[in-house]
Amino acid sequence: MSDSSPERADAVVLDVWCELQCPDCRTALDDVRALRARYGDRLDVRLRHFPLERHKHAFAAAQAAEEALAQGSGWPYVEAVLERVGELGREGEPLLVEVARELGLDAEEFDTALIDGRHILIVDADQAEGKAIGVTGTPTYVIGGERLDGGKSQEGLRERIEEIADRLLGGRDA
Repeated sequence: MSDSSPERADAVVLDVWCELQCPDCRTALDDVRALRARYGDRLDVRLRHFPLERHKHAFAAAQAAEEALAQGSGWPYVEAVLERVGELGREGEPLLVEVARELGLDAEEFDTALIDGRHILIVDADQAEGKAIGVTGTPTYVIGGERLDGGKSQEGLRERIEEIADRLLGGRDA
């Protein structure tokens, strides 16, 4: 999931392998917000889905995030769901539809999308790509070809991402 636009074609890409029922991803959200604020359009932060089997609502949440993107509110939806990780664990899919409604999205279309599975292939493709590059948990970041595992600790990861982004952006206008 990316909010990329044609004018961002030269941006540095940061893939964030995430799972919307993951407490560590909730913690990482502050770092992702800080990175987006610092770099703006120079950093293309792409959410990549990596639902873990131990979280029974994670796969549906990934599909819901793709529906939110289709309705023009991908990141606001992801952030709202991550803020309510505990509730998602207890309430499941009804919470996903409720969050959509709260954000002014078409909640009926969300419900339909979760039933008809229109976004399953996107989620499956992200998960397969993640496995292929060695992602085993969430959050995991990939920037400039370097994989950084945040599932064990977030300590120092934002600084490392900033070092890599600054290096990659080296000759570009700020």
